[in-house]
Amino acid sequence: MKISKKAWTLGSASVAVTAMVAAMGVQAPAATAQGATVSATTFTRTMSTMSLLQPITAKGSGGVTAILPDTVSSTRYVEFDAPLLTEAMQKAGLPSSDITVVNAHGSDATEFSDAQAAITAGDKVLIEDPLDSGVGAKIESYAKSHGVAVIDYDRLTLGGSRAYYDSFNNVQVGVLQGQGLVSCISAWKVSKPQVLFMRGAPTDNNATLFYNGAASVLNPLFKAGTYTLVGQPAGTWTPTVALTEFQQEYTAHSNINAVLMPNDENGAPIIAYLKTKGVKAGTFPITGQDATLTGLGNVLTGYQCGTVYKPIFLEAQAAVALAIYARAGETPPAALLNGTTEDSVEHVAVSSVLLTPDWVTTKNMASTVIADNFVPAKELCAAPYATAAACSAAGITP
Repeated sequence: MKISKKAWTLGSASVAVTAMVAAMGVQAPAATAQGATVSATTFTRTMSTMSLLQPITAKGSGGVTAILPDTVSSTRYVEFDAPLLTEAMQKAGLPSSDITVVNAHGSDATEFSDAQAAITAGDKVLIEDPLDSGVGAKIESYAKSHGVAVIDYDRLTLGGSRAYYDSFNNVQVGVLQGQGLVSCISAWKVSKPQVLFMRGAPTDNNATLFYNGAASVLNPLFKAGTYTLVGQPAGTWTPTVALTEFQQEYTAHSNINAVLMPNDENGAPIIAYLKTKGVKAGTFPITGQDATLTGLGNVLTGYQCGTVYKPIFLEAQAAVALAIYARAGETPPAALLNGTTEDSVEHVAVSSVLLTPDWVTTKNMASTVIADNFVPAKELCAAPYATAAACSAAGITP
């Protein structure tokens, strides 16, 4: 799927996101005596910061292509990343002919050929979310040999040669999941917690970071004997495979009564399966990530403890800001590059924009994902996700 400014048809999802971003006003960062400030904390829902980059855009030339990985591991790539990246590039002043967004549809070969096509077309910067580090490193080596800069987007390419990395603090994502599970186990009064510790695909460095963050919370409890670690399946980002992994563990260990789940998509079929086994709401804690409609619905109805919400409009703007500086041959300001991330293969610290995720429960859903129009309240509060009564109890008005 190729998405560009010239032929961009994502349907109602893209229109909804564009309307969402335009509808919510946040003040632009103030100008200083030295000029306007662009930092990791100045991006807004309205993308007002992006206009501050237009003088930098004018100094550069060539296209920017964003390459997204798939449409299966999370619906976010089609519903949010694609339109938000496009809008951020527009507001930063890139002409339509210099804007391209593509999706590799889960194929390493497609992701690499998309990168080749962009470089052949004369693009100067790639914003790349690698399916895995193998294809990511291959793309980055090819790009480097052609003088093209690469921004690692959301996932870090291990063994790569990118210029910068833009993501959320993914260790903190895991910490939030671990803390959320602990809180839920207590609130739901789970006796003698028997925990299944599930994870994302081992080929995804983010999955490792999520796991490390969660383990930092749970391992001391396992070591103390407060919780029992029942199993740790190999890991996947394919929901049907996650279900199979769970079913195998649950068949072998019917005492499992809590799951550290890395994302909503993997958790959804498992929650559906547990319902067929007669598991009641508020009894079997499961975590999540990505604030999907299904995940939020499961939170509202008591089958999921919470979900990690990552405001993608922040991540998209940060990636485009890095790309604009790279396109102009300029170094991004230190206030934008607010951290480093270790490439454990190359043993280098990669200059990074690390954004802050949120743990969303019924207590703050109205003030986070609903206030941001990340999901439409009317859709969330109706079948098959939740009910008007569940939403009302959480302070959400459809």
